[in-house]
Amino acid sequence: MKISIIYDNQAWAPNLKADWGFACLVEPGDGSRLLFDTGAKGAILLENMARMGIDPQTIASVFISHSHWDHLGGLPAVLEHNHKAGVYLPASCPIPAEAEWVLSIEGPGHLTERLMSTGELNGGEQSLVVDTGKGLAVICGCAHPGVAAILKAAARFGRVMALIGGLHGFDDYDLLQDLSLICPCHCTQHLAEIEARYPDTFVPGGAGKILEV
Repeated sequence: MKISIIYDNQAWAPNLKADWGFACLVEPGDGSRLLFDTGAKGAILLENMARMGIDPQTIASVFISHSHWDHLGGLPAVLEHNHKAGVYLPASCPIPAEAEWVLSIEGPGHLTERLMSTGELNGGEQSLVVDTGKGLAVICGCAHPGVAAILKAAARFGRVMALIGGLHGFDDYDLLQDLSLICPCHCTQHLAEIEARYPDTFVPGGAGKILEV
């Protein structure tokens, strides 16, 4: 599985723009492409995608973690370039007028053979679960429901081996001890502490970072 971080608070690649928000391209290995979240600003999202060689028209679907502006803001721009892309929304998220195909998600379940949703947790945020063939990778937008709740919800689908995305003020570091890859991004407040505790599994994020999981 390949994950390409397109939008983040920091830029990994010097030719990309950093901005508050998060988005990444998920390629689970079956030929499909899913965009996880869309950052805050459509112009930055599309510019970074162009510089990474990602054509919006090749995206089959968009997965929105929650309705905050820094994750949903770029969606109209994506749909303007690809109105056929399906959109997976948590049930509490308003349906965007630009979307032609929307699935509002409440509970956990499969989206495709390799892609699953934790379902909307604590009334507001869903996380994406990807079957990598070696274990599960969990991608979260901000982890508002709490990392413990997210990992528990994901574990119903199998063994979790990777955690990627925004973790806000998460500090229950023992929850990460069995993971083989940790890539905190976006709003994570305790990056230095996570890296210090898990130097062998910590991977820095940033726009332009590509992960092979």
